[in-house]
Amino acid sequence: MNITEKARALRELHDKLLVLPNAWDPASAALTVRAGAAAVATTSGGVAWSLGRSDGETLSRDEMMGAIRRITAAVGVPVTADVEGGYGPAPADVADTVRAVIAAGAVGVNIEDSHAGALRPADEMARRIRAAREAAAGAGLPELVINARTDVFLFQVGEPAGRLGDVLARAAAYAEAGADCLFVPGLLDLAALAELTAVSPLPVNAMAGPGGLAVAELAAAGVRRISVGTAIAQAAYGLAERAARELLESGTYGSLDRAVSYADLNDLRPAGNATSR
Repeated sequence: MNITEKARALRELHDKLLVLPNAWDPASAALTVRAGAAAVATTSGGVAWSLGRSDGETLSRDEMMGAIRRITAAVGVPVTADVEGGYGPAPADVADTVRAVIAAGAVGVNIEDSHAGALRPADEMARRIRAAREAAAGAGLPELVINARTDVFLFQVGEPAGRLGDVLARAAAYAEAGADCLFVPGLLDLAALAELTAVSPLPVNAMAGPGGLAVAELAAAGVRRISVGTAIAQAAYGLAERAARELLESGTYGSLDRAVSYADLNDLRPAGNATSR
């Protein structure tokens, strides 16, 4: 598929339930596809940790684009990139980021409406989304999928009774600005999710994870896109720590059972990942 075909394919995946395991490097992306994923989402936290940094826009735009470029080169399926808040204070910065994302071969972006733990006003975020949409069209990829993330529930902004209304108001503003999907991490109450999905102008993306709601439960509540954020990266690093501790403390190797084989990792190859138009 060329990049336009990948963007259209990613859009079409939102017509039904889209489950997105999050990857952070070429190998994790390729293994995710081998496991059956129709698309790959990146995780900013996983990328940052793999480079020895913390999550939260500690990477520069160029550093993140390098990671995205390596991931898109490793897989033939559509890739949607977590670009955090867009790497800069102005809508023009978001536009620059979107152009860089497209140049790196990704066909979707996840842009959040918070920065340094503070929520941006809805109209400010709408201007950033509009800049992203215009930049995508100008770069020749109007089909770019924009997943607008709102952190109202994640950061517990405002009184609990008013949060759903705030999210709905933001959904309307973000949809009007050109967003394609609404990502609401931190909201995992089934009744509230069902209420949101029933009236949201955008399909809803929920963030799942260990101890949380199952995919089937989220789908039954009307959620159309499910991702797991940093959870898979955390699990991988947790295994690294457990295996090292077992080796150092007991001299055994049980934690290394079910590892991907050396040959399989060495033979991972991109499949049909051309990015020509």
